[in-house]
Amino acid sequence: MFVVENLGLAIFFCVITMLGWGSWANTQKLAGKDKWQFPLYYWDYAIGVFALSLVLMFTLGSFGDAGMPALANLGQADAGPLWRAVFSGVLFNISNILLVVAIDAAGMSVAFPVGVGLALVIGTVASYLQAPKGSAVLLFAGVALVVSAMVVSALAYSKLPRQSGGGWARGVMFAVVAGCLMGFFYPQLAKAISPSLDAGVIEPGYLTPYTALVFFAIGLLASNFVVNTVFMKAGGLTYGDYFKGTARLHSLGFLGGLIWMLALSVNILASGVAGPAISYALGQGATLVAAIWGVFIWKEFAGAPRGTTPLIVIMFAGYAGGLMLIGLATL
Repeated sequence: MFVVENLGLAIFFCVITMLGWGSWANTQKLAGKDKWQFPLYYWDYAIGVFALSLVLMFTLGSFGDAGMPALANLGQADAGPLWRAVFSGVLFNISNILLVVAIDAAGMSVAFPVGVGLALVIGTVASYLQAPKGSAVLLFAGVALVVSAMVVSALAYSKLPRQSGGGWARGVMFAVVAGCLMGFFYPQLAKAISPSLDAGVIEPGYLTPYTALVFFAIGLLASNFVVNTVFMKAGGLTYGDYFKGTARLHSLGFLGGLIWMLALSVNILASGVAGPAISYALGQGATLVAAIWGVFIWKEFAGAPRGTTPLIVIMFAGYAGGLMLIGLATL
């Protein structure tokens, strides 16, 4: 199987994660412009996640001298790591659906900073306690800066004129719940993977990254039949509505799933060298990428009152400084 063996490639993979996790939601925004509601979009997203996990398992996960082929790994895996990977997919799925609701209600500029910012703190702390690696001082100083930027982002967004009806407040509430749940999926997934991954060794009973990702995707897709069905019924949608979608609309959701899963895959591979905490924290620099999309492409701060621009500048400076410190923690 393919493994990451040097720190430079690991950091590069974390940057890819940052870009992917911060950009996939653009496909949902595009679908929303055609009145394609998020529960319908999300089915294609979940299918895209599962499809890419299978492709990676039977390509990068099955060839090469390091570790062991995915199918051989599956044959010797213990039930504990398998269920842990499935559970991480269920946790992520619930949190991510709530995050999509938050994006729809409050916009990318606030939903990502609040939701993903909370997930960053929870996931980084839990991952570091599970596998301490790198400078704790630099890592948590960087996390603190990112969280500060998250708060400033929410303050800036709160200055925008909003329609009555509580939609913005509802979006923030969903983002908070999503962040709390999302913070725990990554440590669960990392715990299912062999702790000797950086040496290309798969210890007995543990999973390779590729096997773990497939079972993560199984948990996500299977739980979708329960979680997303609830949201569909709440929105007055049926499965018949899903099959009425155009090829373009279905492809947007599928593409969103591919982008997100590719980002997770390279992040898990990088964690063997960089450590799960640093790998996850760098990947969650997606908050910066999402904020850039929200501010400059989707113009979510258009019409903001005077005095908002300095907050946006401070927000970007906080994200950039925090990510720099997290990167230095690997050295």
